[in-house]
Amino acid sequence: MGRIYETRKYVMFARFARMSKAFNRIGREINVAVKLAGPDPKSNSRLRIAIQNAKSVNMPKDRVEAAIKRASDKDTTGYEEVIYEGYAPHGIGVVVECATDNPTRTVANIRHFFTKAGGSLGSSGSLMFIFERKGLIRVAASAVPDVDEFELELIDHGLDDLAPHEQELLIYTSFQDYGKMLKFLEGKGIEVKSSELQYLPSSTKEISEEQSKEVKELLDKIEEDDDVQSVYHNMA
Repeated sequence: MGRIYETRKYVMFARFARMSKAFNRIGREINVAVKLAGPDPKSNSRLRIAIQNAKSVNMPKDRVEAAIKRASDKDTTGYEEVIYEGYAPHGIGVVVECATDNPTRTVANIRHFFTKAGGSLGSSGSLMFIFERKGLIRVAASAVPDVDEFELELIDHGLDDLAPHEQELLIYTSFQDYGKMLKFLEGKGIEVKSSELQYLPSSTKEISEEQSKEVKELLDKIEEDDDVQSVYHNMA
């Protein structure tokens, strides 16, 4: 193994640097999870993942519980997961993941961002041929006494890549093996610090520094939208 996948993910405000944005994002994850499979994390694996991710950004326990309670209310509007695909300036492919209670509003906003920047919003599936769905799971490096042996075990459960990062180990899997890997780690008693599914480009595109600046301005605008969960691109 030994090769890190570059996420090519334009991370919102250094992902969790602005806590209010992070908490809102996790709250929507919880809402979607509860509406899909109920409020019990023991029987709802997606909710367990959302709660793990809440812990990773220090979201208060009472706020997590309140989000679960709100989502459990039958009268509460649920969030719909929507994916938009488009081209930023200079032919850079962009995938935008949203959780929205008003898709009409969201698509209008996303289309406006692309159009104003000189890009275009594409149709569903128009860009997926250049992206792969991958799972990323983070565990504490201190939880693994022998990394080489651990890597061999993970290969049997769908490991694509294992890479150290600061005080963590980053475990990459295919979309199909993501759930199996989480179950294996849980069975071994290894605490998952956070986990998520990402869209990684199968190839990247080189552009100039000035062109890159234009693309980043668009990505910044998209990230600021309240309905946006994550943004991915294939810019080198």
